Amino acid sequence: MAGKFEVYKDGKGKHRFRLKAGNGQIIATGETYESMAACMNGIDSVRNHAAGAPVVDMTAQGMSARQGMSAKPMTKPMGKPMTKSAAKPMAKSMAKPAAKRKATVA
Repeated sequence: MAGKFEVYKDGKGKHRFRLKAGNGQIIATGETYESMAACMNGIDSVRNHAAGAPVVDMTAQGMSARQGMSAKPMTKPMGKPMTKSAAKPMAKSMAKPAAKRKATVA
């Protein structure tokens, strides 16, 4: 089963989203948004930026591993990008909610 984004309102009535793995485990949560449109833009941003994003180690261990080097954080590639054939089922399952959306907030 593919993962999914769940959109909900928190205890203060703000819009939020969480990304769940196929087994139902929450693997990411978004910030709070004032409107549904802004929340959907947040989901789109995760979809667009996560696949190629590097992992930046900001822990003390990561920084001390670079002894004698500049204070820039270490970056590690996340692995191979998802192939088009692997991305199609996820894109297909995510396309329906996007098509039903109204105009997004800039």
